[in-house]
Amino acid sequence: MKVFRDFYRYTLTISSFLILASSVPVFAAFPRPTRSQNGMVTSAHPLATQAGVAILQQGGNAIDAAVATTLAISVVEPFSAGIGGGGFMVTQMGGKIESLDFRESAPLKASRDMYLDAQGKPRPNASLEGHLAAGVPGTIAGLATAHRKYGKLPWRTVVAPSIRLAREGFNVSEIYAEQARSKQKLLATNPAARAIFMRNGKPLQPGERLVQRDLARTLISIARNPQNFYTGTIASAIDRDMRQNKGLITRADLRAYQPKWRAPVCGKFRQYNVCSMAPPSSGGVHLLQILNTIGSTDLAAMGWHSPDALHLPIESMRIAYADRSVHLGDPDFNRIPVAALINPAYAAKRRQEIEMNRARPSSTVKPATSQELQQFDRVGVSLVGTQIATGTHKGYPDDRLVQTPSESLDTSHLNIVDKQRNVVSLTFTVNYRFGAGVVVPGTGILLNDEMDDFAIAPGVPNVFGLVGGKKNEIAPGKTPLSSMTPTIVTENGKFRMAVGAPGGSTIITTVLQILLNVLEYKMDVGAAVAAGRVHQQWAPDKVNVDPWGFDPATLAELRRRGHSIEQRGYWGNANAIQQLPDGRLEGAADPRGEGTARGF
Repeated sequence: MKVFRDFYRYTLTISSFLILASSVPVFAAFPRPTRSQNGMVTSAHPLATQAGVAILQQGGNAIDAAVATTLAISVVEPFSAGIGGGGFMVTQMGGKIESLDFRESAPLKASRDMYLDAQGKPRPNASLEGHLAAGVPGTIAGLATAHRKYGKLPWRTVVAPSIRLAREGFNVSEIYAEQARSKQKLLATNPAARAIFMRNGKPLQPGERLVQRDLARTLISIARNPQNFYTGTIASAIDRDMRQNKGLITRADLRAYQPKWRAPVCGKFRQYNVCSMAPPSSGGVHLLQILNTIGSTDLAAMGWHSPDALHLPIESMRIAYADRSVHLGDPDFNRIPVAALINPAYAAKRRQEIEMNRARPSSTVKPATSQELQQFDRVGVSLVGTQIATGTHKGYPDDRLVQTPSESLDTSHLNIVDKQRNVVSLTFTVNYRFGAGVVVPGTGILLNDEMDDFAIAPGVPNVFGLVGGKKNEIAPGKTPLSSMTPTIVTENGKFRMAVGAPGGSTIITTVLQILLNVLEYKMDVGAAVAAGRVHQQWAPDKVNVDPWGFDPATLAELRRRGHSIEQRGYWGNANAIQQLPDGRLEGAADPRGEGTARGF
């Protein structure tokens, strides 16, 4: 990992010097992207990318390759994502853009106050560690649903690469070892997890081989019939393990789980049509809200990473995350004012609050009231669920309750584009690194800790520092709010770009800045993905910045305007693919991680 970071730091520093010393942006020192004609796969791990490309070369389409890549990630990146978790995908198949929600859901026995003690205070780590932290997994159901609708190759064929990786094993990287060391105590507490991920009481070291025979057998069962996960022997094993360890997931939960095709949220930015994930993800809504707030402002004329070109997006982020704290949740349980939040007229109204020479304290930036949003709510566009949430927002949270997100590669993203320019942008997760730290005995399935993404108590942030409102309270069968932002951009009806990222609360702003780098600043995707990033999420009232890539004079000017600047470790591990004017594909994976882009 140190080698990756030293190289990234060196190239980013040299690039920034060249940019600041020139009136014309120069990005030659960034990692070069990969280009190809017939197809492209980008993912967070070279073995997963290889699995996806192999399926494309066998004549599979983007969905086939996405299944293979996702399942391969589940084997080689257990700390970030897997079949014990869930996620979202946005697809463009035959020119039609759709989105599929296969996010985890709360068990039927879940209750609003399940993580609180007798005094109404959250019990430490109860929503993050152990069987009680797990939501009902959706990854296998989601992949099978997409493949059933659009896949070309047999299901067994697209599952096969992951079986081989699990059975034969792979040598773990420094990144893997670093993530495992950070969760050593948690993994040691669960016998099944300890048996797989540790040797002689210690996590695997770089270069040691991780073989997952139980997971291979589970994947073989899934290859025969994906429903085995939800009604067969796998479901029985999950149910039994939960009953023995005071967890909540039952066979009834697994049997009832269904992915949902949802209308994506789409909006215009310049000449581009940007489509991303709708609630229960907040990603698409707030990506479009921030883009709308930036509006027609010519950021490129201001200069890339100039104080003005950073200040406006930062202040736009602050407004969007304030709205997120109140108005977002599961649309099957709440009325979500999607149309109002992505209405350019609403963004224009909020833009009037932004002063270009001064940052506003987050405590003075209020979420819009429901009444304010009603005037921007185009009838028939907002997502309306089966229940209506009531209640009022309690204001800006106490900063003492809110933590800055730690450096993390949690969650994983992949993009696939095939020869016919069908596209999949998919983000999935087990939530925090190594999920709940629980492996179901005999299955190799590492379970998620997605229940932490609910608002477990008023004003209490999740592990990524995000505060939720009443609409994101725990309820049986409900889906927790997410920030995952798998995104597809088209221009004149044709594929232009696919992008996404891991990183918890930073996902939305990472995707935003990569989009701006490509669409506004005309970078290639290698530079766009590698470039330094900023992040503001309303609470805590801080602007996180990459430790390299920003001119000290620029940061000083932002501080002068009132921004609380905090340099922190790298985040994001994004990847992206764009289509060039000559029709070729250009892909890149983040040098912050170990991912790759490959075409053929």
